[in-house]
Amino acid sequence: LLLFKYFLSSGINAEYGIVGCAVTRLAAIIDPVYEKVNRDVKMISELDLKLKYAMNTHCHADHVTGTAALRSATGCQTIISKASGANADLFLVDNEILRIGEVELEARSTPGHTDGCMSYILHKYGICFTGDALMIRACGRTDFQQGNARCLYQSVHERLFTLPSEFSVYPAHDYQGRTQTSIREESLYNPRLTKPVDEFVSIMENLGLKYPAKIDVSVPWNLRCGPTEVEDKEILADIAANKPPPAVTL
Repeated sequence: LLLFKYFLSSGINAEYGIVGCAVTRLAAIIDPVYEKVNRDVKMISELDLKLKYAMNTHCHADHVTGTAALRSATGCQTIISKASGANADLFLVDNEILRIGEVELEARSTPGHTDGCMSYILHKYGICFTGDALMIRACGRTDFQQGNARCLYQSVHERLFTLPSEFSVYPAHDYQGRTQTSIREESLYNPRLTKPVDEFVSIMENLGLKYPAKIDVSVPWNLRCGPTEVEDKEILADIAANKPPPAVTL
């Protein structure tokens, strides 16, 4: 029943997927990127799918979401967690089941990187999309956007590592060109999350990471669901120049 495509967006190291139902031809796209909306619309058409949902795992700080532009292009509905504080058509809460045709997806709250982080789980197919909560031999940073290292550790250990070990993990980012890992691999070999919680907190507090390069343009856009225009040249130039969108009242 499942149709599945996963992409790595070069340049911003963002990863996202298309999940479709082979019976009804309905589909959802998870964590789309604004600069790739035309490509995604073309891919969805080539796969003979109808986009039902464009959804985010959280309010991203390193790229601008393509959800609102995909809504303009396809008529789909946009989705994010209720706890994110961002705008969308539909808001998910913990353990809510989303149906994409005959494919069922569980929205599981995994805060810590941000308050609104959700992991999306396809139990029948052994697949989970973990956003920035659990990455390949890493995890999302916890030094901005409501980050809380102890909360993240608890989310991963209690809500993700408790999934069957053979489940495939697709994160929202990787900086070495990888796209997939597994619950087993990360529970055994993740250099941060295999440590005791206090050591993990210390690691996260001392990463010494730079201020996110795109946060000042990404977060304001993503709180409003991204631009509605499809790959608008002026907006693309502003994003490249780190120019935030005009202020609006949400």
